Amino acid sequence: MRRIPLSALIGMILTGGFLFCAIFAEWVAPYGYDEVLGKVWESPSSTYLLGTDTIGRDILSRLIYGARITIFVALAASILSFSLGSFLGFLAAVRGGWIDQVLSRLVDVVMSVPSLIIALVLLSVLDINLTVLIFVIGILDATRVFRLSRAVAMDIAVMDYVEAAKLRGEGQSWVIFREILPNALSPLVAEFGLRFIFAVLFISTLSFLGLGIQPPLMDWGGMVKENKDALVYGKSAALMPALAIALLAISVNLVADWVLTRTSSLKGGRGG
Repeated sequence: MRRIPLSALIGMILTGGFLFCAIFAEWVAPYGYDEVLGKVWESPSSTYLLGTDTIGRDILSRLIYGARITIFVALAASILSFSLGSFLGFLAAVRGGWIDQVLSRLVDVVMSVPSLIIALVLLSVLDINLTVLIFVIGILDATRVFRLSRAVAMDIAVMDYVEAAKLRGEGQSWVIFREILPNALSPLVAEFGLRFIFAVLFISTLSFLGLGIQPPLMDWGGMVKENKDALVYGKSAALMPALAIALLAISVNLVADWVLTRTSSLKGGRGG
């Protein structure tokens, strides 16, 4: 613990708090997520710590329950994007030739169009549910992971220990998972934190536009949409979920930066 910098420790505490609330929402939230309790847009008080929303529901309770959906969808999409993007990126770097060209050009085509536009088009013709959202966000984000993993793998693939593994007759699966992946974890771990936050912001944006999480489920982006009109009357109802998104982004980035620094220092120490 003494070796963990203060910034990373704060990030761990905040991230852990968000995860705890998401997992144990039923026990942590003071009220039900859809329970109408008070007046519209009440100010924060001892009864409602963050005030009430557009129909009198407790904002704190809805934030806690919304953390579950927001974090679950973002985490699942990030895992999908990294599993798919990393594997295809490593495969393109190891195989080269036409496989590398086809995958790279396909990724270039997808990345030439803004991800939000592609997502809006797809979600406008598909039935919107959690599975569809996870796959849409995960596949679109996999293109960024592909670029990074391919670039990292291209540098590692020319190393002596990779060439030695090929000369020993090791297969491509061995080279990818036993030689390249362990040595590519440092940048991938840091990128995972960034991609996770991107997924949080992306799903929040989609929900704000009405094509994300659908009622009766809700996430933080949907809460901002529900309470945006409160800003006209000087109420803070819409700012609370926006602040939660910002705090989650900051906390995860603090942890990811420390993990990257720690991994790089350990790798450098071994190399020396």
